[in-house]
Amino acid sequence: MQRRAMRRSRYADLGGEGPWSEVDAVRRQFCFAGFWNGGWTMKRLAILTWCVAAALISERALAAVTPQEADKLGKELTAFGAEKAGNADGTIPAYEGADAPPPGWEWGKVRRDYWKYKDEKPLFSIDASNVDKYAAHLDDGQITALKTVKGYRMDVYPTHRDCGITKEYAERTKANATEAKIGADGWSLEHAKTSGVPFPIPKSGIEVMYNIKLRPGAQGSVYNDGTSVISPRPGSDEFTWYQWYLTTYWPTKRADRQNVEDEGNVDFFMYYAYSKPAALAGQGFVGTIWQNKDPEQYYYFPGQRRVRRLPTYVFDTPLIGFENQYLVDEQIGLFMTLDRYDYKLVGKKEMYVGANVFGMWDYKADPKVVFQKTYINPAYRRYELRRVWVVDAHLKPGFRHLAPHRTYYVDEDSWDLVDLTDYDKDDKVWKMVSTYSAPMWEVGGMCHMSPFTMWDLQGGRYVTDWMSIGGGKDIGWIKPGAPDFKQPWMKPDFYTAETLRSLSER
Repeated sequence: MQRRAMRRSRYADLGGEGPWSEVDAVRRQFCFAGFWNGGWTMKRLAILTWCVAAALISERALAAVTPQEADKLGKELTAFGAEKAGNADGTIPAYEGADAPPPGWEWGKVRRDYWKYKDEKPLFSIDASNVDKYAAHLDDGQITALKTVKGYRMDVYPTHRDCGITKEYAERTKANATEAKIGADGWSLEHAKTSGVPFPIPKSGIEVMYNIKLRPGAQGSVYNDGTSVISPRPGSDEFTWYQWYLTTYWPTKRADRQNVEDEGNVDFFMYYAYSKPAALAGQGFVGTIWQNKDPEQYYYFPGQRRVRRLPTYVFDTPLIGFENQYLVDEQIGLFMTLDRYDYKLVGKKEMYVGANVFGMWDYKADPKVVFQKTYINPAYRRYELRRVWVVDAHLKPGFRHLAPHRTYYVDEDSWDLVDLTDYDKDDKVWKMVSTYSAPMWEVGGMCHMSPFTMWDLQGGRYVTDWMSIGGGKDIGWIKPGAPDFKQPWMKPDFYTAETLRSLSER
């Protein structure tokens, strides 16, 4: 009897958040009283079955956004779900709204030169000497980098919340707030409209992860001269430089489509071909990246004159040609399906993260000035105090990954992933992915996080990818009406093995 009383007491403490909240007090009392009194009878089993079902229903109800909550969008919340108000001490201002294209700017001109705050000076800098003073506004990866990477410094500037929100995205995001949901399997996405944030008022970690995947942005992109770099091995001065042509097409960002299921649950399509270094020149890739299954990917090897399918080129597989420094799912920080991890929504945090980082979008910048042996020139990076959503991810039983624990940091204004910390099997900080978000004026000022750096904090090297520095041309963002919108690579049937073979063998 004493053991039974102890067990009853333990379960009776399950109040507060979760399926057994105070609104379920009567149901909770009935379930626990009925279940723990008496032996294993048919009545008791019936009560147990009913209670489990009730808990699941209650949990789903708690996860749903009510019409009253959704009505806050565009009022005290932005259309994307961010808090419009600034913070208590004024270090985070109120949401400013979309930054209009600066006078005189047009695509092809360096964005950094036209931004209205380009002459601002840092408020302060964070380095190894004062990192502990600012640790409350940093993540584990940043703290480790500041303490261990020679020359690593974060220059902190005033915060400007000017990521844009287009009318189409605002309308479809509001509809998603009450219609989009996570499937019965606990990780797949259902009923989310394209060209909209699926969960602007997230209730779970998995919802935030889908907001990253379907973050606002252009419907396609073209990198005529995209670039990447790997820093030297410890003890060496030799960088590895890459140049490539790349196109992407994102059907989930098309306002003329209904929902993600209509588009086959495709995240995006991608094609690229290397021109540098010599060892990779002529190699090419084409892929269809789905939300709910492993991607269909093909690679062209010019030495063999063959296109090969890559069925296992997923998750923690090293990226071809990058000296084992860089995993497939580290591209853009989230190049994967969401079934392998459990995602816990920790909450919000005020944090110094990359924002308005126009310096890392400067295609005319000298790469030898930007990229140093162990660090990136702080003059090209910009940090601001932002509110971010924090999601902690742990690998599910039965799966394997080199990073069994990850923590994601997501900007509330744009749903850009601004920072990611990978932990190794001993739960020690291993890698950090930092993105360089900035508003793209040609697509309504919506912020994009394309360039990013993966820091191997144990191995002492870094990779910067998806950038234009040193390439000589800006990244092209594609929207309806843009010159490239009717190009063949803005259609799904471009991204096939046959296309890859045809383009590679010209």
